[in-house]
Amino acid sequence: MFYWLFTLVVLVCILVVFYIYNYYDKRRTIEKNLERIKNKWGRPVNSRRNFKLIAAYLNGIDDPARVSMPIADDLDLNNVFNYIDRTNSKPGKQYLYKKLFTPETSFEDLFKFDRKIETLNIPRPDLERIELDISKLNSTDAYYLAELFLKEHEFLLVPLMSLYIRISGIAIIGLLISLFIVPDPISFVVLLVLILGNIALHYGTRNKISSYTRSLPQLIILHSVARKLLKTVKFEQDDLVKQSLNNLSGLNRSLRLVNFESKIAGNPENLSYAIYKIFKVIFLLEPLMFTTSVKRINKYRADIEVLYKYVGEIDSLIAILSVRVGLPHYSKPVFYTDNLRMDLTDMFHPLIYNCVPNSIHTRTDEGVLITGSNMSGKTTFIRSIALNTLLAQTIYTTCAAEYKAPLLKIQTSIRTTDDLGENKSYFQAEALSILDIINQSGGDEPVKSLVIIDEIFHGTNTIERIAAAKSVLTYLTDNKNFVFVSTHDLELAELLDNDYAVYSFEESVNDTRLVFDYKMKTGVLKNKNGIAILETIGYPESVVEDAYIVSEELKRKYSM
Repeated sequence: MFYWLFTLVVLVCILVVFYIYNYYDKRRTIEKNLERIKNKWGRPVNSRRNFKLIAAYLNGIDDPARVSMPIADDLDLNNVFNYIDRTNSKPGKQYLYKKLFTPETSFEDLFKFDRKIETLNIPRPDLERIELDISKLNSTDAYYLAELFLKEHEFLLVPLMSLYIRISGIAIIGLLISLFIVPDPISFVVLLVLILGNIALHYGTRNKISSYTRSLPQLIILHSVARKLLKTVKFEQDDLVKQSLNNLSGLNRSLRLVNFESKIAGNPENLSYAIYKIFKVIFLLEPLMFTTSVKRINKYRADIEVLYKYVGEIDSLIAILSVRVGLPHYSKPVFYTDNLRMDLTDMFHPLIYNCVPNSIHTRTDEGVLITGSNMSGKTTFIRSIALNTLLAQTIYTTCAAEYKAPLLKIQTSIRTTDDLGENKSYFQAEALSILDIINQSGGDEPVKSLVIIDEIFHGTNTIERIAAAKSVLTYLTDNKNFVFVSTHDLELAELLDNDYAVYSFEESVNDTRLVFDYKMKTGVLKNKNGIAILETIGYPESVVEDAYIVSEELKRKYSM
């Protein structure tokens, strides 16, 4: 009797210790998350990001509006995402990433999106509580929630294995009880074989079902977070969210085992969670979750998607508010419907520290030719135009004092490289890139293009480069597109005549240094600094002098 009483007291003490530990650990986690939320407001979050998992939602949907990878590389969109990502959850990251890569072509959808942003423009303490709730979905496992609705899951385990998974846990518990009552070597051996077999089966099936089973506890958390958000955030689609919450309530009740895990999954570093993971392996809890839930999950895929988008969007909206607060200045875009003009005032690139703002006002029947010295800022400027156009049509926020333009299709050719795998020269790769732009920028296109080309055709000789560039640029403006092109070929300005406005970025010489003000001026570049740069970085004096002499001879010979 004393033995049983002592065992009971020990078990009760262990449970009390675990309860107290979990209580204080939960409080520490909440305080830590709240401090993190406060510190990152209005600031970029410097952290490592798993873009393979972040892009899973984007890659799982076939969207024709998606920005192509060459354009994404030209605009350095992953680093832009690093700057704007102030989300608190993994679904929020995935949703914002997809948003950044899929510009809208509907005025009404953009206006609705901005109204939602303004709905969340509430006092910081209230917003911090919302962020704290959303941060419960910040586990890496929450990345896999999208897989629950992006595809239908197949039942991967054979019936006999499924039966064993269901009864093996009961068998282990029965053997433990029998050994506790009557120690028996045979029972111990059988128990050991079962445990080792279950460990092998757990890791043998893990690769097939891991992403699915890891997401199930997060699904319970998603349901809980969405229910809380619905009480404080009011959007137009609330009725749809309520219906999905109700539909999934029955599913949550049927996933009792998953529900238990979701309560301790908020902090993977928790001791209780570590102990639970051992139990998961021994009792085959992950395969058991799979076999008992896969059919139900397939049934409720649409409802899971509704809640995922609801929470992910709210998290993204808060991140955009934080971006707006942290920018030196910003504006909401104004979209022209019948005016083929573009007016950008004090525009800058968000990734350039202390970026000097510039303004440009143009129209579709007049392209823009940017000349400039090396390192003067002309490529940054044209890239800023494309990026701000993308930000205007995705997060309804521009890095400019004023952004006015029609809805546009973005086309770029900036980072062209040789393709050794397909035996393409630099010029051929560049020519194919610009051909793709031409094919998508015809006069019959319903949405006009914003065309950004850096150093057009600089992979071939001077005469053919200028001739080809002139014909392409004339074609693009004749078809009423906004065209911005950087070039070192000053002859283009004369050939394009009144079809293109010409601007330049220049430098001044201060002793032996080149000083750039990064301000755009009207007119053709007056100075060239290629040889000057050789001088400033320490090239031998004889090399520099010889280069200047040859340069003057070439200018006289070709009237340059």
